[in-house]
Amino acid sequence: MTTDAAMPDWEKRFRAPRVSLPDWAEDAPDRSLFVSNATGTYEIYAWDRATGEQRQVTDRPNGTTDGALTPDGEWIWWFSDKDGDEFGVWMRQPFLTGARAGAQAGPQAGARGETTKDTGPDRDEPATPGLDPSYPAGLALGRDGTAVVGRSTDEDGSTVHVVRPGQPPVEIYRHRESAGVGDLSHDGTLLAIEHTEHGDAMHSALRVVRLDGSVVGELDDTEGGTRELGLEVLGFAPVDGDGRLLIGHQRRGRWEPSVWNPLTGEETDLAIELPGDVNAEWYPDGSGLLVSHSYEARAELWRYDFAKSALIQVETPPGTVSGATARPDGSVEYLWSSAARPPEVRSTAGGVVLDPPGMRAPASVPVEDAWAEGPGGRVHALVQRPAGEGPFPTVFEIHGGPTWHDSDAFAAGPAAWVDHGFAVVRVNYRGSTGYGREWTDALKHRVGLIELEDIAAVRDWAVDSGLADPSKLVLAGGSWGGYLTLLGLGTQPDSWAVGLAAVPVADYVTAYHDEMEALKAMDRTLLGGTPEEVPERFAASSPLTYVDAVKAPVYISAGVNDPRCPIRQVENYVDRLAARDAVHEVYRYDAGHGSLVVEERIKQVRLELDFARKHLGLDR
Repeated sequence: MTTDAAMPDWEKRFRAPRVSLPDWAEDAPDRSLFVSNATGTYEIYAWDRATGEQRQVTDRPNGTTDGALTPDGEWIWWFSDKDGDEFGVWMRQPFLTGARAGAQAGPQAGARGETTKDTGPDRDEPATPGLDPSYPAGLALGRDGTAVVGRSTDEDGSTVHVVRPGQPPVEIYRHRESAGVGDLSHDGTLLAIEHTEHGDAMHSALRVVRLDGSVVGELDDTEGGTRELGLEVLGFAPVDGDGRLLIGHQRRGRWEPSVWNPLTGEETDLAIELPGDVNAEWYPDGSGLLVSHSYEARAELWRYDFAKSALIQVETPPGTVSGATARPDGSVEYLWSSAARPPEVRSTAGGVVLDPPGMRAPASVPVEDAWAEGPGGRVHALVQRPAGEGPFPTVFEIHGGPTWHDSDAFAAGPAAWVDHGFAVVRVNYRGSTGYGREWTDALKHRVGLIELEDIAAVRDWAVDSGLADPSKLVLAGGSWGGYLTLLGLGTQPDSWAVGLAAVPVADYVTAYHDEMEALKAMDRTLLGGTPEEVPERFAASSPLTYVDAVKAPVYISAGVNDPRCPIRQVENYVDRLAARDAVHEVYRYDAGHGSLVVEERIKQVRLELDFARKHLGLDR
């Protein structure tokens, strides 16, 4: 086995234990839940802050990340699928188990320690007996033991069910289009649902109902699907009898919060004057909001005080805050990192909140901002340079989503390329979040082709500026980024020397027919219909259409249980490559849309590095 001293830094960054921002029970704030890769697989852990005791809750071959605590902190719910296929049921187990007395002190307030493993099927029980397996579509847990469960299936579309202790589930909502559970009011009488009954899967409307399904209030900025303005549920006020709902809206061209009372119809515009997207959650006493502000690939925190209508900055280091929560004592815990520095869970009260034992992740290099003029406006890119003078072999690492964006945050993958002498460029193309509604919504109908125009503009900048060696350009990405990689290799065949596509859409028509129902709805919105209704758009946006034009060697990795980019459509693309003896390699693994197993992830990065270096002539 490789010792820590002999292990290369790029592998250490993957193997170093990480923790998520801890969630906590609203009525028992010392009881927390977090996700960690401490065992080599991402699993759920329970943490009793009062004693410092920790234990591993789940232990499954392909990992577990979806979990929640009941408000009283007595039960842990977690989603059980099969080998990463995202189709399953909710399970639950008690927060406290017989192993508590023997648990060792876990990491708290900056301390470093070990956790206790206390898992097994005898701990768990079905949380929603009577509900068949499905894709999850939201979960809300009430104080009286009631749960509201959102489900999505190909057969039923979207359904919402109320599950009370000792009673069979009751369905209170059903629709063919995408919908999901938003939040349950503090007193458990009101439920907020996000839905797309109007047919636009990118812009939700809101409905608040009682638990018998009767409608209390509606809010629809799309005006029945005629306007591209979305809404999202951010949470009910954390006070009994207070029906106010914090929502996100896009009325001023970006995401920002307001407060809506569905009982009275009154809405309060907070008018938080910050550039970029603004998100928020309640402080536990309801006196203010914890505001998360994202702008040009960085994120920071503020407090909005209702009494003063004032915005006060919460001090955080430069970089990206990827999650934050306000605690009952008024302190804020947040997960912070930068491209150069690994993530930490910090507190405004001082110090590191949760510090896992084991090796530390080595630092990487900081990002530089670059802007290129594209056909739709200025395109923002993040650049990391290796040591030495350029031009460098350069990887264009394309993010997934597409409604996502790369940020100044720590990422082991790009850092691995930098360690091997590559520059890394990450492009926030049209369709990315964080640059306003028009930028995000620009993808309609010319899906994939629009993003590639922006990537091409940044490619030209990288070559012209002397950063990138034009003969050694790698186009790479996972999920939507893998899709854009394959599409780019076919539509821009002279621009790229190597392509690396992980869990990609490769054959858009077959992908549509095989993917989960929620993604079918998204594709109908993006392309304006089904493959049968708009065949020319699906053809224009499908990598399979251009596969015979591909010149660069192609490496593809795919999960055989992937419900988002299913394996059959990948095989169709690979068969076409093989039929003309195109240079390619395929790696199939037993998981879903990516892997939660650290060693598997390292294996995949090593295969990509080796493939790129071989075909760029850098392995000699």
